[in-house]
Amino acid sequence: MKEQGVLVTGGAGFIGSALVDLLMENKYTVLVLDDLSTGRMENLERWLDDDNFRFINGDIRHPLDGLLSPARMGSGPPISWIFHLAARVDVTSSFNDPRSDLEVNYLGTMNVLDHAVRSGVKKVVFTSSAAIYGDTSDLPIGESHPPEPLSPYGLHKLASERLIDIYHKQYNLRYTALRLFNVFGPRQDPSNQYSGVISKFMQKALGAEPLMIYGNGAQTRDFIYVGDVAEILVRAAGSSYNGPMNVATGTETSVNDLAAAVERISGKERKRVNLPERKGEIFRSVADVALLQEVLGMNETTDLREGLRETYRWMEKQR
Repeated sequence: MKEQGVLVTGGAGFIGSALVDLLMENKYTVLVLDDLSTGRMENLERWLDDDNFRFINGDIRHPLDGLLSPARMGSGPPISWIFHLAARVDVTSSFNDPRSDLEVNYLGTMNVLDHAVRSGVKKVVFTSSAAIYGDTSDLPIGESHPPEPLSPYGLHKLASERLIDIYHKQYNLRYTALRLFNVFGPRQDPSNQYSGVISKFMQKALGAEPLMIYGNGAQTRDFIYVGDVAEILVRAAGSSYNGPMNVATGTETSVNDLAAAVERISGKERKRVNLPERKGEIFRSVADVALLQEVLGMNETTDLREGLRETYRWMEKQR
């Protein structure tokens, strides 16, 4: 058993629960903080009776010192790492309710940082977003690219990065801000209005329904499998690197090509319906992943087709 405690905010969610699985399998003591607004307890079910796992239902909009009192945390090693994944994660909803997005994504991050400093946490790994970059023709997008967010969501993620860097400089708090591109995989909820395009396509394919495409489908994304993201999170926590880092594959895939791949996996063609473009969305996106490869040694990631097959098999079982 590793004598090391870790906190995962948002640990009942899609990416958070994949991270919890990896941490528990590698014998860490894991504390999850989640308000279950989008996360699901069933994602953590296999660990609920494990002595090295503890779940606290709590909202990061409140100070963490109260949420993580000794009575609620129980015995175990002190928290060395915080993986801060709890967030509102959609561009469109940040336009509809920018105040809530600010409270969760920026003020929630401030609460995490305040607790980290007071508790002597060694490192915070923060899940930022490619949305901070905005829409650019300068591809692939490197970490030094000037940020131009097009949405409150992107702005609040960028502001959180800047706040973390201030805490790093003023309090010597180590951190890595992982700028996630398009993450996909098992447990991504297609019933969520703002779920990823892959889970949406697969839900439609399984139900023999038309694939709904916003815009003309020529827009591109850099898709990365959730299992790879969990591995990157753990590697980032153990590294000495402080600063932002892209999390992606460096491969550009159009929405139309993605639809075709899902059709091949499902074994049937589907009618495609084009809808109006969504406000604040980016047309082309692909990352420069040289830093990810150099610092964390992530030279290989799960092939898109294999990741799609794994995701499709999982969704079939859920039905």
